[in-house]
Amino acid sequence: MGARRFAVGEYLGFAPALILYGAFFAVPLSIVVAYSFWKVRDYNVVHEWTIDNYRYFFSVPTYVRTMWATVWVAVLSTALTIAVAFPFAYWLVRHVPRRLQRTLLVLVILPFWTSYLLRVYSWLNILGPSGAINRFLQWTHVTSSPVSFFLYDRPAVVLVLVYLYFPFAALTLYASLERFDWDQFKAAMDLGARPATAMRKILLPQIRPGITTAVIFVFIPILGEYLAPQLVGGTRGIMIGNLIVNFFSGAEYTRGAAASLLIAALIVVLLVVFRRSLEIKDPYASGR
Repeated sequence: MGARRFAVGEYLGFAPALILYGAFFAVPLSIVVAYSFWKVRDYNVVHEWTIDNYRYFFSVPTYVRTMWATVWVAVLSTALTIAVAFPFAYWLVRHVPRRLQRTLLVLVILPFWTSYLLRVYSWLNILGPSGAINRFLQWTHVTSSPVSFFLYDRPAVVLVLVYLYFPFAALTLYASLERFDWDQFKAAMDLGARPATAMRKILLPQIRPGITTAVIFVFIPILGEYLAPQLVGGTRGIMIGNLIVNFFSGAEYTRGAAASLLIAALIVVLLVVFRRSLEIKDPYASGR
């Protein structure tokens, strides 16, 4: 009896988190799941179970194209973010004195001190017809009139998303590289390995959990983005988050819930796939 009381007491500290999780995640998610299988009739939700909401979503080519566009925009934006953040974090750890690293990290997170909306709106002034890029092109006589390519299209969305999520990737990769034992890297090069080979066989396998975490921190939030695509992408840069907002704004709650669940299901699948990458394996344990 005493052992049972002791076991229960060990989990009391978990109770507040469990209550918070249940009240603000599990319960709302259950409601969204239920709504996705109900009907809307005369702008009222009717508790009749059906899969018509999912069938409707996949029967409209525009919605399917938007979902695939969301996935490839998220993949491309994540790849570019990691491609920019990794060299920066590597340079910061390897070539910057430790006393200056914290200062540069503060500069990385400095955009978080301003509003998300303000950061996105600033790109309208950079990419717009009267923005800095178009002014530079006209000043150098590359073009005689403003170019509209930079704004209200998917390239603008990708560029802004890379800017918005670069700090998440940079900080995560910096933490992984900062904890790495660089003596192993030096030993590999002393034994004749090229820098690229040492990085591929020594560095990357050991910081793989950090890279995977950075991908998760960037890729998953981008899947649900709707403000940046709406402001800088316009009608040509729309993503599934914008569709969900439109569904709920038009009182199509059940269809909006179904679209939300599709993204949630994709995220769960990705987390299951990424779970293995979060495990660190000793490269010497297998004799390789």
